[in-house]
Amino acid sequence: MMTDNMASPAENKPLVFISYSHKDEDWKDRLKPQLKALEMAGRIMVWDDRKIDAGEKWYPEIKSAMEKSSAAVYLISEHFLSSDFCIKEEIPFLLRRCENDGMLMIPVLISPCAWDVFDWISETQMLPRDGKSVLVDFDGKWAVVFSEVAKLIKEKFEGRTIKAVKPPSKFPPPKNIDITRLPMTGAELFGRKDEMAMLDEAWDKADVRLLSLVAWGGVGKSTLVNKWLERMAQDNYRGAVRVFAWSFYSQGTSERVTSADRFMGEALAWFGDPTPDEGSPWAKADRLAGLIRQVRTLLILDGLEPLQSGLKLERGKIKDPALAALLRDLGRNNPGLCLITTREALPDMGLGHGFKQIDLDRITKEAGRALLRIAGVQGPDAALEEASEAFGNHALALNLLARYLRAIPGHGIDPAFSIPDLPDIPLEKGRHARRMIASFEKRFGESPETELLRILGLFDRPVEKGALTAVLTGDPLPGLTGKLSSLSQGEWQNLLKRLRQTRLIAEESRHCPEEIDCHPLVREHFADLLQTQYAGPHKEAHSRLYAYYKALPEKKYPDTLEEMEPLFAAVAHGCRAGRYQEALDDVYWERISRKEEAYTVKKLGAFGAELAALSGFFDIPWTRPVDGLGAEDKAAVLNWAGFRLRALGRLHEAVQPMQAGLEAQVKNEDWENAASASSSLSELHLTLGQVTEALEYGRQSVAYADQSEEWTQKMIKRTTLAHALYQAGELAQARDLFEEAEAMQREIQPQYPYLYSQRGFQFCDLLLSRGAYGEVEQRAGQTLEWVTRENLLLAIALDTLSLGRAALLKALAHQTPDFNQAETFLNQAVEGLRKAGQQEFIINGLLARAALFRAQGRFDRAQTDLSEAHDIAEQGGMGLFLADIHLESCRLCLAQSQTQEALAHLTSANGMIQRMGYHRRDGEVKELQQAVDGIIK
Repeated sequence: MMTDNMASPAENKPLVFISYSHKDEDWKDRLKPQLKALEMAGRIMVWDDRKIDAGEKWYPEIKSAMEKSSAAVYLISEHFLSSDFCIKEEIPFLLRRCENDGMLMIPVLISPCAWDVFDWISETQMLPRDGKSVLVDFDGKWAVVFSEVAKLIKEKFEGRTIKAVKPPSKFPPPKNIDITRLPMTGAELFGRKDEMAMLDEAWDKADVRLLSLVAWGGVGKSTLVNKWLERMAQDNYRGAVRVFAWSFYSQGTSERVTSADRFMGEALAWFGDPTPDEGSPWAKADRLAGLIRQVRTLLILDGLEPLQSGLKLERGKIKDPALAALLRDLGRNNPGLCLITTREALPDMGLGHGFKQIDLDRITKEAGRALLRIAGVQGPDAALEEASEAFGNHALALNLLARYLRAIPGHGIDPAFSIPDLPDIPLEKGRHARRMIASFEKRFGESPETELLRILGLFDRPVEKGALTAVLTGDPLPGLTGKLSSLSQGEWQNLLKRLRQTRLIAEESRHCPEEIDCHPLVREHFADLLQTQYAGPHKEAHSRLYAYYKALPEKKYPDTLEEMEPLFAAVAHGCRAGRYQEALDDVYWERISRKEEAYTVKKLGAFGAELAALSGFFDIPWTRPVDGLGAEDKAAVLNWAGFRLRALGRLHEAVQPMQAGLEAQVKNEDWENAASASSSLSELHLTLGQVTEALEYGRQSVAYADQSEEWTQKMIKRTTLAHALYQAGELAQARDLFEEAEAMQREIQPQYPYLYSQRGFQFCDLLLSRGAYGEVEQRAGQTLEWVTRENLLLAIALDTLSLGRAALLKALAHQTPDFNQAETFLNQAVEGLRKAGQQEFIINGLLARAALFRAQGRFDRAQTDLSEAHDIAEQGGMGLFLADIHLESCRLCLAQSQTQEALAHLTSANGMIQRMGYHRRDGEVKELQQAVDGIIK
């Protein structure tokens, strides 16, 4: 409670509003005599809030006084800063009045406190003028200071000039603004000066195009963004032509946000797209990115975490393909800024060099002191700052500490220094926060609070009601459900309220109110505890969850990745329950993969989700499968993991599991699977730029396939070796093997006279290098019909890519080229390859489209595709593709008369090509060298 108000609404005199804590009422009484002369002279009205009647009437009267006031005096003290009403109600309201109506603001420092962490104070002239005199001898100066307050008010109202005139901004106002979807934040910001400066710098400098603010709930992400937007608005958004904001928590509370469809549709319409509902996710993303780039745009995406993966091995990855494509595009080419807030850090995932991430979990010791002070912790400033540093200046740890100390009589800071440390936990793994979690655990003892927290440790995601019920159903589990099972509904709600007050679990979500969520460090702490101290109940709880999630899908064989999510959860819980073989056979192999169909990777492109599921079958990823699997299954999961790692661009990680799987299959004389493993290793080493090793494994794959006596293996593995020979520059041998493989296929499958799928694409690649675009049009046109009937994502995209490359070559061969057909095919191919999810093939599409854009003179678009291709190739160590990217970059530079840059790219490419034995490109290097030399001479 606070405030002293000076005015009666009925009288036409300026009203001065004094904001203060009632604990500082004596200071208000010292100020009022200084203002009495102004009141008696009829300049202002003074009204003592002690006249307010008891009951609910006081708040409307205070609000009315704030609405009618023309000046506000703030008596700043530790009591003021620790008052929720002052900080969360009065100050935001009065600041808006100051901005909109020119209200005079006069903060007065009356006692030592952490005033300097509040931007709204530090940006306003503090009295005493240096903001420090209070620490020396304020008592002797109060009369002088309060006289100056009266003088400022007198000067304000002389001539009745109440409305302030802001200096004109040098920037024109934005043409379009829509920030109405952002959440309202009543709490005032503190301790974020550095972050505010980072936001200013990101906007002012062109090198940051995509900025993510990462922190757990309650740390102040949305408040920071809103405060920054307030400052931007005061200066007409500093050159932004359009400002658009979206919150992924604004889409209702009855269902989970699982896609960005609504955002894409409404954003496209807002930015002027005539057909916002048309096209694939990638086409929509491409159009939206183009519209955003037309002018300098500030795009804010609040609360992104519902669309990010919570799975351990792909945590933070954006699940929605359109949104992922949009952010990749904006991260590389964006004259404005896309600002994201999220609880989950974003992985790189090809976002480009314009991407930057700010971790808001760390604060300054001064902000830590203010956080503790405002939460009601008592003690000298120096002790509070010492405690903040002792707990790593970690926002979560300090929030937990404040609530821990508030339960101790006196709320003093001293007990903080006796809280045991956890030296075995690394600092980067949340040691200080886990100190507090362990302290609360000890305080709670064996209680419903502790049991619920332990149950949260069973999950790597928010806990929905059905899963919680599954754990609680059945005989009580010691240490997990014994005390929870008997709680009434009222007792359960009180339990949640108590834990939310401690900040150990999150506040009720507007988005999913029945879910219980907590900070990942809370889950991690109790997950470790369960495995070490409650092994039996831990496994039984996971068994219950395994059964629950396995039965959850309405269909035995779900069609979409969203429908399949419970099955992935079932595999994870089944593995943690020790039911490895059952989870592998009944769920992963039977229902997720659909046996040899490999449904999730071939039809959905869900390599990340598949890899996360497979991780449960490893003691040490990706080298040692669990002992709960048979020998053949151990070899299988090694190969599956390696293939999925390769598809995700994690090539170096893929080598070891593939090699281990091959060795196991050779030992078991499983020649068919050994042939497949050797073939995968050949392709993997080839992409890495290790051509000699690729040839060696290619020959092994043919030998093992011949031993298997299985005709498809014999045919396919010959194409593997042919592709390696082709990259080594042995074109004649490569073509002979491709044709031999095609003859074998035609003999067994006469209805398919051409090689198709990946092997058909590889043969077309060789033919295109010889200029045979007509033959490729015929082949790829036919094979596309075959693979489309089976809905094979990668095969469809590769055939479309072959048709696009053939159309490009055909157009270039004509005097008046028409690139429309080539552009249609190549855009479709890039979209399809993204959907298929295999990173190295995406590079093929980007390189081909960059060549098209270069031929069209659309150099910026060509550079965008090359930059994305380079990011993927560099991250995965894809040597062959890096050489290809340098060659195409050389051509692009030559097209723009950038001779020195072209020479640099050519030199890099040639060095790599010779080192890797990538002699397929020798002729291209020679031609480009002649072109560069001709220009230089």
